[in-house]
Amino acid sequence: MRKKVLSVLLASVMVTGLVAGCGSGSGGGSDSGSDSSSESAGGEYDGVELTYWSMWSNTEPQGQVLQEAVDAWSAETGASVTIEWRGRDIRNVITSALESQEKIDLFEDGYEMITSAYVDYVADLTSMAEEAGYADQSFAVFNDWATEQAGFLPCITEQPQVGGVFYNQDIFDDAGVEAPTTWTEFLEVCQTLKDAGYAPMALDSAYAAFFFGYHLSRYIGQDATSELATNGGWSGNPLVAQAAQDMIDFVNAGYLADGAPDEFPASQNKMALGDPQAAMVVCANYVTSEVNNTAGEELNWGLFNYPSVEGAADGVDQTAAYTGSNSIAITNYSENQQAAFDLALFITSGEYDQKMADTAGQIPADPSNTAPASQTGTVEALNAAQSSLVWNMGLNANADLQSSIAEVIVRLYEGEFATGEEFAAALDALY
Repeated sequence: MRKKVLSVLLASVMVTGLVAGCGSGSGGGSDSGSDSSSESAGGEYDGVELTYWSMWSNTEPQGQVLQEAVDAWSAETGASVTIEWRGRDIRNVITSALESQEKIDLFEDGYEMITSAYVDYVADLTSMAEEAGYADQSFAVFNDWATEQAGFLPCITEQPQVGGVFYNQDIFDDAGVEAPTTWTEFLEVCQTLKDAGYAPMALDSAYAAFFFGYHLSRYIGQDATSELATNGGWSGNPLVAQAAQDMIDFVNAGYLADGAPDEFPASQNKMALGDPQAAMVVCANYVTSEVNNTAGEELNWGLFNYPSVEGAADGVDQTAAYTGSNSIAITNYSENQQAAFDLALFITSGEYDQKMADTAGQIPADPSNTAPASQTGTVEALNAAQSSLVWNMGLNANADLQSSIAEVIVRLYEGEFATGEEFAAALDALY
C-alpha cells in the first residue's frame, strides 16, 4: 500500500507540473541562451531582438525542432532571437521574472497556467489572431477554453493533448469488438476481451483519479465535481455513490490488469509486455509513445471518447473530453508583440509544426497537419470536442486535499470499499 500511495503522490506532481509530451526528458536545460540571427539584412524584422523562454531543453526533440524553426524564421525575417532554455524549472522563476518585467517576449507553459497564474502579464492576441486567420490553423477547443478563462486569447497552442480511452486496435480486431460509446457497451467489450484472453484495462495508481474523474464527470459534470472536492458533501449526491459502485463492479468483474492499480508505469507497460496483454488505458495521448518505447515497436493505436452513462444529472455534457496544451504566450510589455506573434505562428503551423509532431510523437498544433501513427484518432477527437475537461476533471480543485482524495480513489480500485456509499463516506471523512 505504501508504494501505491507514493504513486498517488506522483499523480499530484503530474497535475501541478507541466504537461509533458512524448520524448521529453526529466531535467531542464541550462539557462544559457541560444542566439539565432539572420545573416541577410533588410528582412521584415531586421534589427528586432526577441527573447524566448522555453520549457524544453536544447537536447530534447521538442527543443531541437524549436531551435530549427527559430533559425529558419530568423533567416527569413532578419530578426534576432535568443532562446533561454529554462526546462521544467521555468515555473520556479517565470512569475518573478514577469513581475519585474525581465526581458522576455515569448514564453512557454501549460495553457491552464497561462490563463490563471500569468494572465496579468500576457498580451491579448485576439486582434492579431483574427488578422492572421489563426482560427483556421488551430483547434477551436483550446482557443475557446483559454478565451473563456482569460477574457481574451492569451496564448498560441504549441503541443495539444487529448484524453480518452486509448486501445490496441489489433487486440480489438482479434477479439471481434469495436469502440463503444456507452458504459453498457463498454462493459460488454471488456467482458469479450477478457473471454478472449486479454486484460481489458491497464491502470497505474498515478492515473486512478483521472479514470474516476472522467467517470464521475459523466454523471455530475466537472463543475459539480470541483464543488465537492472543494467543500465536501460527497455523500449528499447519490450519483457519486453510483459512479463509485460502477467502478467497484468493474474491479470485481476482473476487468483490471493483474496488479492494477500498479505503480507507474508498470500497468501501462502491460499493454506492451503483459501476459495477458492489456487492451486499453484511460489517459492522455502521450501514453501511446511511452508504451511504444517500452514495446520497442509501434502498436496499432486507436482512441475513443470516454463512454456516456445512463442516469446523469441534467445538463451534463457527456461528450466533453480532457484537453490540455503546452502553449506560447507573449508578454504584454514586449516592445515587439507582432514579431513575437508571427514567430509563434511560424513554430506552430506548417513545416515545423509537422516536424515537431513527427519528431516528438505528438499531436500537431495545426489540424491541417498529419498526426503520427501513435496519435491516431487524436485530431478527430479534438475537432469533435465541444467542451473541455481539465486534468482529473475537478478532483484537484482543493489543493490541500488533492493527494488525500487521490489516495481514497486508489483504495477504490484496490477493492477496499464494498459499496459506493462507503467510498463517498471515506471522501467526506477528509473534511
